[in-house]
Amino acid sequence: MDTIFALASAQGKAGVSVIRISGPLALTAANQICDRPLPAKGRGLRSLLDLDGTHLDEALVLSFAGPASFTGENIVEFQVHGSTAVVAAVLNRLTKTPDLRLADPGEFTRRALENGKLDLAQVEALADLIDAETEAQRKQAQVVLSGGLGQLAERWRVDLIRAASLIEVTIDFADEDVPVDVTPEVTSLLNAVARDLQAETEGVKIAERIRDGFEVAIIGAPNVGKSTLLNMLAGREAAITSEYAGTTRDVIEVRMDLGGLPVTLLDTAGLRDTDDHVEGIGIELARKRAEQADLRVFLVEPDEAIDLDMKPGDIRLRPKGDMRQDPDGSISGKTGQGVDRLVAHISDTLKDRSTQVGVATRTRHREMMLAALHSLNEAQLVLKRGSEFYEIAAEDIRSAVRSLEMLVGRVGVENLLDEIFSSFCLGK
Repeated sequence: MDTIFALASAQGKAGVSVIRISGPLALTAANQICDRPLPAKGRGLRSLLDLDGTHLDEALVLSFAGPASFTGENIVEFQVHGSTAVVAAVLNRLTKTPDLRLADPGEFTRRALENGKLDLAQVEALADLIDAETEAQRKQAQVVLSGGLGQLAERWRVDLIRAASLIEVTIDFADEDVPVDVTPEVTSLLNAVARDLQAETEGVKIAERIRDGFEVAIIGAPNVGKSTLLNMLAGREAAITSEYAGTTRDVIEVRMDLGGLPVTLLDTAGLRDTDDHVEGIGIELARKRAEQADLRVFLVEPDEAIDLDMKPGDIRLRPKGDMRQDPDGSISGKTGQGVDRLVAHISDTLKDRSTQVGVATRTRHREMMLAALHSLNEAQLVLKRGSEFYEIAAEDIRSAVRSLEMLVGRVGVENLLDEIFSSFCLGK
């Protein structure tokens, strides 16, 4: 196994930068650059020296003995002053050290996976945590990173292995009197796991929205103040506004944090009949994005017909509240009237939906759980056909177990790993 190194903190100037070494020769390599030997595990202040003895920097050096480390290997980390010159000098010195090489993207985390320190779901959660922009994203990533999904999968796996074992006993002793009918216990185990899998698969869509962002579309006729409202919500001139109908031709997106949730606001073209070909394309795109949005804010008059069906949770407001004698139920992006109430309404609605989330967060998780669920449903159907079909039921249960093992990366995921780790930086 090679010994690898890389900058583990962000590129550019900083108060402190972290350079990481991992592998069997990590401590040996670190001792070659430090002015005094390091303990196998612990910390110390050391001068870092070039090959000719030139002082490079004063660093806090941390050493971790495997397997009690992030990668499961020996690790040394240099906390150096975060100037680009210091970092470049230390990295250049490490390139001159025999048997060391620069890490590939995500290679530290990949070694953690290969050495059993993380399962695949935790690796994905680590990537999500690094990318987290809101509190909800951070919390969701932390749950999976702490092993929540892996623990669930292991519990399901144990129950299914128990169920398969009971059936195998019946098969093995088919010619003898078996004192206990195992079917009720097997059925109970399968039903419990199937219920859990069904609940988790239903929560994946919400989990993906927390990770990727909810979409909220602002809908209405031309010149009702959609772009002005978007600009007020964004706190900047994100969309062009004018008194001319049809100014907005494309969908304008603004990403923001609403109550800890990632939300993308969509300003859409005004809905109307038009002979303008380009505007017509924009209106058709507006309809499509509005249909796909998680929540829509309709700026319409009380008696105005809407050429889109309202869905549960959608918000209907009267536009241009600053120009009305009776401002109740209206909003104004120009003065900010009603904007706070709208933000609170959107936040509460999306938070309520977020309570349905489980610990599975990705489409891959959902696909593996659905595969396991399908196998369990097949096993339950076969069990009802009688003991002569128990061998088929046992194979269906084993198939469900394999799907759960793929969920956490124990088997059958080699083709995914290069894609997953390519999104990581060199030092992670």
